[in-house]
Amino acid sequence: MTDAVEFDFDAMNREVIREFRENDGKVGGVFEGKPLVLVHHIGAKSGIERIAPLVPFLDDDRIYIFASKGGADSDPHWYGNLVAHPEVTVELGTETFSATARVLTGAERDEIYAEQSAVQPQFADYQRSTKRLIPVIELVRRAE
Repeated sequence: MTDAVEFDFDAMNREVIREFRENDGKVGGVFEGKPLVLVHHIGAKSGIERIAPLVPFLDDDRIYIFASKGGADSDPHWYGNLVAHPEVTVELGTETFSATARVLTGAERDEIYAEQSAVQPQFADYQRSTKRLIPVIELVRRAE
């Protein structure tokens, strides 16, 4: 019998965030060649600011993120945080700005998820791996 090894996502995220900031929004490893955003969000229960590095779908000035959690049967914690506190800060490349998280529904959600799956095929795999409908969120830039 083998012992299960628990993966330290917090340590991985800290390293991704460091690399993102040191390289003008570019990261290697599993994120090599993929767009990446850092989404600052407030914990729904804790009230603590957290940062989630996410692979977005970028459509002109529109930014979409996906609560895929790698196809797990539960939503990632950051998604519940965005629903509870939709006002976020986004880092994209060298730019940092305020945004409001808007959850997409119906045909709009389906269209954006299909577009992301076309450019990042692992997202189609994630949806096939779970019974839940993976949420799609638009990060709507706020006027400063």
